[in-house]
Amino acid sequence: MTTLREPVVTSHAQFLIDMAARAPSVHNSQPWRFRIGPSTIEVYCDKQRKLRTDILGRDMLISCGAALFGLRLGVRSLGYLPVVQLLPDPTRPHLVAQVGTGASAPVTGEENRMLEAVPYRHTHRGPFEPGPLPDGLLRGLRDDALAEGATLALVKENAAYQRLAGIVAAAADHLYLDPRTQEETRRWTRDADSLVRDGVSAQTFAATAAGHPGRLTQRDFDLGRGLAQLPTGGESPAATAVLLTPGENWVEWLRAGQALHRVLLHAASKRVFASLYSQPLELPATRALIRDRLALPGNPQMLLQLGCANIGEPTARRPADELIDA
Repeated sequence: MTTLREPVVTSHAQFLIDMAARAPSVHNSQPWRFRIGPSTIEVYCDKQRKLRTDILGRDMLISCGAALFGLRLGVRSLGYLPVVQLLPDPTRPHLVAQVGTGASAPVTGEENRMLEAVPYRHTHRGPFEPGPLPDGLLRGLRDDALAEGATLALVKENAAYQRLAGIVAAAADHLYLDPRTQEETRRWTRDADSLVRDGVSAQTFAATAAGHPGRLTQRDFDLGRGLAQLPTGGESPAATAVLLTPGENWVEWLRAGQALHRVLLHAASKRVFASLYSQPLELPATRALIRDRLALPGNPQMLLQLGCANIGEPTARRPADELIDA
């Protein structure tokens, strides 16, 4: 493996880790840590931040995969090709990747646009604005997913969408009655004026999780507490999609996370944002049901609804010095 040259690691480690830490994660739990070696940056999953309802660690690994893509993009911004080894050491199962560099290469225009979108990319839970997506964007997002070993399947037909909406609503009803799910939601929800640098702020969710025509049922972060700051309603999303992987294992989940972050950054570079629906996919039976009822060519790892929207407030992130292991 060609590795990060020591000057790059020592001079840019905080920048690279800051880039990685801007990735999306379930409940904004940020379940990752990093170790700086003489020639690589190592990415670890932080099991202390794993959701208690995430029995297999699937959501945690998708989140770490997203952070890995951010780290790769940071390396590209320095003019090097990233070289990645997934799960490089079986004796260290928490080590999910090592990142080094190959040859130097100029940053592309597409990469520059994604880099510019990193600070303002956010999960969108509020109303969408009217209007279609930019021409060619969906085709580009599908190409992004394919480049990361995943598939972005669009739900175009009304009958397929209604089947998906029904499955998501039923899963939401089931999980709403689960005390473990409610406990976990409360654990990661923050008041609007909270200074805590993780979790989901009340500024970023609405008071009701119920869907309206064209909108899937969202996770209920408010739980009747009157915390929510976002309005409800608005336009329907312009597109609904399912992110798929061929299999169900640690490598596939890490690839799903990389594909997710790449797709979201490309969309954000066009001022298009996504509502993410991970909650119904916490149940293996629901993932299988969505795959089978929609005849999808793979295993669902994330549901997305995309639309034009105003740029939201930056999501709180822990600083790099809290994420680095000695």
